[in-house]
Amino acid sequence: MKPLPSIFLSATLAALLSACVGPRFPANVTTVGELVDRLGPPAMRWPEDGGGERRAFTTAPMGMRTWMVLVDADGRVRSVENVLDMPHFARIQPGMDEEAVMREIGPPYRPWTVTYPARNERVWEWRYCDVWSEPARFNVLFDATTGKVRSTMSLTERQSLYGNGRRSEWCSP
Repeated sequence: MKPLPSIFLSATLAALLSACVGPRFPANVTTVGELVDRLGPPAMRWPEDGGGERRAFTTAPMGMRTWMVLVDADGRVRSVENVLDMPHFARIQPGMDEEAVMREIGPPYRPWTVTYPARNERVWEWRYCDVWSEPARFNVLFDATTGKVRSTMSLTERQSLYGNGRRSEWCSP
């Protein structure tokens, strides 16, 4: 068997990596004004030490990303990251309150919030692209009385009630 040309391997690797990343945050955004012009107002804002802010820009309900943007006191964008992924979900721990959850991964899409009175449980849900570029749902289950996290769970949309079939193209750039 002949070795594959390095140009083929490089192109294949680039295609695979771009498929995993998905839609990009708008390029060359450096100020809050540019950010709002391109994405609209943030879904939520929190003050940061030193006069800056943390801002959550969500693409829900059909989008699969929440951009968490750190802005300094002068209104310059310091960092941007998509927080709807497994490393960020792993930060959600039992006992956290609702505000702490939103600060980590942004607000849920409120029409998808479900309360189960018999279990005294409230469930928030986010759509995201999993590590295999499949559409998935991440759920945080709260005690409805205390507002504290009980547990979390994640399922691909193929595993849940949202239907069958390959949907990986939904997570492609």
